[in-house]
Amino acid sequence: MRWLSYAAVILAAQAANAVEPLTLSRALTEAARHNPSLRAAQAQVQAAGGRSLQSRLWPNPELELSVEEVPMNRSGLSRSQNMIGLAQTVPFPGKKALDGRIGRQELNAAEAEYYVRERELTREVSAAFYRALAAEKKLGVSRDLLALSAASLHAVAKRVEAGAAGAQENLRAEIETERAGLDVITADRELAEAQKTLATLLGRPAQQLEPLQGDLTLALPATVGSEHPRLRAARASQQRAELEYRRARLEPLPDVTLGVAVGRDTAADESLVAFRVSLPLPMFDRAQGRRREARALAEAARFDATATELRLTQESDVARTRLKAASDQVTAYQTLILPKAEEALRLVRGAFEAGKIGLLDLVDTQRTLAEVRLAYWGKLLELNLAQTDLEASAGASSAKE
Repeated sequence: MRWLSYAAVILAAQAANAVEPLTLSRALTEAARHNPSLRAAQAQVQAAGGRSLQSRLWPNPELELSVEEVPMNRSGLSRSQNMIGLAQTVPFPGKKALDGRIGRQELNAAEAEYYVRERELTREVSAAFYRALAAEKKLGVSRDLLALSAASLHAVAKRVEAGAAGAQENLRAEIETERAGLDVITADRELAEAQKTLATLLGRPAQQLEPLQGDLTLALPATVGSEHPRLRAARASQQRAELEYRRARLEPLPDVTLGVAVGRDTAADESLVAFRVSLPLPMFDRAQGRRREARALAEAARFDATATELRLTQESDVARTRLKAASDQVTAYQTLILPKAEEALRLVRGAFEAGKIGLLDLVDTQRTLAEVRLAYWGKLLELNLAQTDLEASAGASSAKE
């Protein structure tokens, strides 16, 4: 039955290889479907749509029943005036039209807030994806350095046993190996944290992520949208506040209630028709406080829209500056620092093979190259994060997968 165990192992390996890798595009799609905060924002849009619909509806008519002039003797309702009718409140002209426009602006603001959250989620998922990719690269460099340190330690130990090196070289090699081991532990923890953050954004914090597929490359230019959703939300809120101020100015104008009723005077054996018109008198409550509040809120919304526009401009300028600095640093690593570190290792390795330098000098140079590579991946991460922030501040969508 041993062949069954082998078959199970092979099938498990094939299943693992069949797992679809997690790309940035797929991560963004999954987050849009399952992220709880984005779904909450979508529910807020639906709620605003319901309020917008409700704001356009007139109040319901009222059914009225009345019994008047009821004798106190035993004849009861047989000699009273019995009426049944309807009453309808008619809003002052212009009130319901403004209510409908206010509801539509509230819906527009809720939709813009949804797109704001969608844009923020795109930035967060992209940043988490790039951090996880960078953490994988850094973990690979740390493991390579640990393997080199372990091999160097083994070689130094042989030289010490042969009397070709002193014990202090073996201690230095052990220290380098221990440092490399700690670096691997740190890099592994950073990768686990980055993967946990990404999984939480995707709405599955308890599940393990698939292998990531992507690359940290030079960022592409941001595709700037015509208007940022945060600015659209602020302007929709401003328009709503201005409409509410106009609505508050109409508040003292009374709504008329019209009523009609029919019935019968059983005592006189006559049919009756009654008409009623009523309206409130704005003597004490003339919506003074509401008008003052609405005027202040309209002014605040106007200032908030201006502040939002200035803040977005500042964020975009800062992101462009960061992107330019990160791009220059990445270019410097690619064209100057990395080639020099690799050339230094080539020269030191040649000197070591010629017997001109010791093994630990080679280990130090290898560590320097590893540190340069770690820094390079860090700069690439900064470049991609700056690109993501620029796209978020400009209201653009990611142009790179």
